[in-house]
Amino acid sequence: MKVFADLHIHIGRSGDGRPVKITAATSLTVENILHEAVVRKGIEMVGLVDCGSPGVQSDLQRLLDQGHLEPLPGGGLSYKHKVTLIPGVEVETTEGRGAGHFVAYFPRLELVKAYAAQLARFVTNMQLSTQRARRRVSELWDQVQDFQGLLMPAHIFTPYKSVYGSCCDSVTELLRPDQNLKAVELGLSSDTELASLIGELDAVSFLSNSDAHSLPKIGREYNLFQVQQADFKNLLWALSGENHCRILANFGFDPKLGKYHRTFCNECGRAARTQPPVTSCPSCGSPKVVKGVLDRITELANPGKSVRPPYIHQIPLQFLPGVGPKTLEKLLQRFGTEMNVLHGTPEAELEAVVGPAVSRYILASRNGTLEVSPGGGGIYGRVLGE
Repeated sequence: MKVFADLHIHIGRSGDGRPVKITAATSLTVENILHEAVVRKGIEMVGLVDCGSPGVQSDLQRLLDQGHLEPLPGGGLSYKHKVTLIPGVEVETTEGRGAGHFVAYFPRLELVKAYAAQLARFVTNMQLSTQRARRRVSELWDQVQDFQGLLMPAHIFTPYKSVYGSCCDSVTELLRPDQNLKAVELGLSSDTELASLIGELDAVSFLSNSDAHSLPKIGREYNLFQVQQADFKNLLWALSGENHCRILANFGFDPKLGKYHRTFCNECGRAARTQPPVTSCPSCGSPKVVKGVLDRITELANPGKSVRPPYIHQIPLQFLPGVGPKTLEKLLQRFGTEMNVLHGTPEAELEAVVGPAVSRYILASRNGTLEVSPGGGGIYGRVLGE
């Protein structure tokens, strides 16, 4: 079976009203996320990365007790037999020159609880998301393994809170030789073509996830897996290419749309347009810049030789000219979910609902032919047209 999966979604509030991810929307509750995945997005596997929070654990336990969630034999929790929830915990650690974010995923809620109980000794407030742990990632790795989990670096190239963007030049500086990564998350400002320039990642699978901080942003980047069942065990197999399971494709932004694609000058407010790497502003000469993902990858480039699944530059509906809230509602009422609109609805049917101009933008997004002006310094890029 084929499964669309977004494995990095934040929770804004626990069911008792307390904040979890402070920068996330209050509407991002466990139940709202699952409903959004089923009804609007068409995403069949979601990774909730704030399940170390006691409030979130209480929400999950309540849904289990009510029968709305069911444990799967292969790991993960099934919601209405339509979406598989993979519980995860995002943690920040101090490594090398800065701080990095890492996500641990687990097959069962009781293992998340046991992991979180140990982690609580090294963080200030477990209720809040992505707390800084007073540990190195190599120590976290061992702890995650003890509880049958998978540890993955998040948004691995962004200039803030990432392995290559703010910590080090090589993952070998952070992990022991016996600690082999199964996967890394690319982030919105990179793609497979760019990440493949880092040769030490040859044996590592690439994931494209949304890092959603609001309901509409769920599924802005996602993966397509070939699996036997939508569960934790099959997810691990897909990452390793075992038992006829694999990653079929990654879907995500043209990296130029990402907020940190190019080096950005904090003095004159411009993103670089000259050849990378750019380490000072080409316009005003200021050294006060936020180094872009493209520029950082260019610095580190040592191309590998892996053959990868296709990465499809697919721009979310909300980013397309002419697709405001009312138009999006028309599309969803007629075609069900965003996955249906983006992947399979024929041009004639789209045109009948939203007109020729918007339907052309949707098809161009599907085909990866939209022109994009690059983003940087925390500002998204912009869709220009075909």
